[in-house]
Amino acid sequence: MSKEGFVNIHGKEYKTVAKRVQEFREQYKDHTILTEIVQIDEEKCVMKASICRSLEDGNGTVLATGHGCEFKASSQINRTSYVENCETSAIGRALACFGLG
Repeated sequence: MSKEGFVNIHGKEYKTVAKRVQEFREQYKDHTILTEIVQIDEEKCVMKASICRSLEDGNGTVLATGHGCEFKASSQINRTSYVENCETSAIGRALACFGLG
């Protein structure tokens, strides 16, 4: 059984994106995660997530990026949540690029 904030995939424990976001928020209070839709239609969503150093004027330095792509027809959950899953994937990849894998 996996401990909280971890999932077992093919016998290996992985931190969930939610757990990594929590750790990011605790450790990097002067940083932020920004997401943007790159492409979206009724079949597919592509998103970009950026990890930025926050500045008072809102123009933070980009430190890492990640992209996600989800197809609406690829799974039962994606039929209703392909956009949300795409954003989570992009955030997970950006955090991994930032060093929180």
